[in-house]
Parts: sequence; structure tokens; C-alpha cells
Amino acid sequence: MYINEKYIKRCIEIARNGLGTTRPNPMVGSVIVYNNKIIGEGFTSAYGGSHAEVNAINSVNDKSLLQYATLFVTLEPCSHFGKKPPCSDAIIRHKISNVVIGTMDTHSKVAGKGIEKLKNSGCNVTVGVLEDSCKQHHKRFFTFHNKSRPYIILKWAQTSDGFIAPKTKDKQKPVWITNKTSRQLVHKWRTEEHAILVGTNTALQDNPSLTVRDWTGQNPIRVVLDKNESLSKDFKVFNEEAKTIVIKETSAKAICKILFTENIQSIIIEGGSKSLQMFINENLWDEARVFTGTSIFKEGVKAPVFSSNLTSEKQIQSDILKIYTND
Repeated sequence: MYINEKYIKRCIEIARNGLGTTRPNPMVGSVIVYNNKIIGEGFTSAYGGSHAEVNAINSVNDKSLLQYATLFVTLEPCSHFGKKPPCSDAIIRHKISNVVIGTMDTHSKVAGKGIEKLKNSGCNVTVGVLEDSCKQHHKRFFTFHNKSRPYIILKWAQTSDGFIAPKTKDKQKPVWITNKTSRQLVHKWRTEEHAILVGTNTALQDNPSLTVRDWTGQNPIRVVLDKNESLSKDFKVFNEEAKTIVIKETSAKAICKILFTENIQSIIIEGGSKSLQMFINENLWDEARVFTGTSIFKEGVKAPVFSSNLTSEKQIQSDILKIYTND
């Protein structure tokens, strides 16, 4: 079993290369092993391209070894036709006799059908190796299909005395609480998620563009809450740099329903306090990423209030980043 775990761990590592580019497909990783040596690797291509298993098979120089090899993959191989033919068919066609799968795919189009097809072809299939790690890796995909909503990440920065914004502002732009390195990390996160959301007050007071400027990658879809249509088209969130969706709903549940119909798999809720607290109060969030800077406001807009499990903490120069999960 240790050997299986070793190679599934490698599958997860290479799968991360597809972060932010594969949706609506999951970011899967696959390796092919012959005589305790990796002879092929692959991860899911950007949407419309080949899946991980096919890329792994294609990377093998000597295809005659495939019938004696074992294919490892983070997620159950698909069994249906989409943009590409089923991965299970490719495995069967190349006569790969052993397949080790991290976790089953709960999507209704697959949900055990890929495993069944492989077994019916005579393939030896092992399921559930590093299953929790694989489920965590595929958290966006599973949340979207199992809960009919995006994977929701809350993000904010607070002062050392617990405020996310000053009481008054002189200019229509953000007041930075964190350092440049932390802000660059936030831009990296934006490239990894499908969308980003702010409320009306944040758009009015900060006039953010919500795009990627300090990192290389795709801009997220911008979602703006604007119940009373108080935002003019002159605001940066309506420029041509990225798609923008305006939502008039005032409950997190209703907002999630709209995001699901828009096929948004993951979203960062970036403020302000009212929007963040709404998702917390309705218990519609999966992860919170909270920066604490060194500045002190003494008064202003208080940071959101929540209770959850601290999963990690790290120092980013002068800032502290704490990540919480909602179990």
C-alpha cells in the first residue's frame, strides 16, 4: 500500500499544474509505473484538451510496456463522451491491466461507471488510496457537483486591532493593510479561482478592478452585488479586462444559486465586511484566508466575526496569514 500512496501523492503534485485552467473539468493527475519506475506522467490540459490519463499514456515512449504497467490517477477515469472520448476507453484500448484510483468521481455522469467499465474489461482496479487527500485536492469540483454551489473562499485583511477599513477615507481607493508580498499572493490566488465577489460598498469606496496585475494568469470573473443599481458603468469592475456579473440578490443562498447556474466552480469573497459576514452567518463558506497586518486604526469597520478551525498559520514578512476551514 505504501507504494500505491507514493505514486498517488505524485499524481496530486502534478495535478496542481492544472489549477485555474481545467474547469469545468477537475484538475486530475496521473502517472504510469512499470517495474517500480515512472514511465509516463500527465495532468489535465486546459479545458478542451486531453485529460490526465490520456496525457500520461501519450508521454510513454515505449507503448508496448503499457500492458504490464500500472496507471495511477487521483480521480476515477471518466466513462462518457464530452469534449474528448472517455479516458476509461483509452486505458482499455492500451490494455493497461492495473489501475489505482485515489477517489471515486461523484459526478452523476461518472459515479462508478468508469470503475465498472474497467473491471468489466478485465482490469484490476484499486480504489481509495490517499482518498482524503484526493478529495481535498478535488474540493472545488466536488463542492460544485455535490452541493450545487461554488467552493467559497472568504478573504480579508485586518489590522492588528481588528479593523478591515478605516472609519473615513479621503480617496476612492483601497487603504492597504498588508505588505506587497501578501498582496502579490492574493493576485496569485485570483488566477487559481473561477470568480471573485465584492459588495456595493467596496466597489463604491475602493473602485477596485479585481484583476490580476502582480501575477501572471487569467483574470477571474468579477461578481458585484448591487441591489439598487447604484454603480455606474464608469467603475473599474465594468472595464473590458474581465467578465462581470451583477447580482441584485441579498442572501448568500440566492447568490450561490445564481453562481451555480453560471457554472462558477469556485469564488473568492473579497469584501467588504457586510458581504463576508452574510456568507458566514448563512454558513455558506468553505475556507477563510485572513491576513493580519501591523497597522492600527483604533476605529473603523470591524473585521467579520466567525468561529472555525485554524488549519495553518504562516508569517509573510510583517504579516500573518491564517487559513481556516469550515467543517
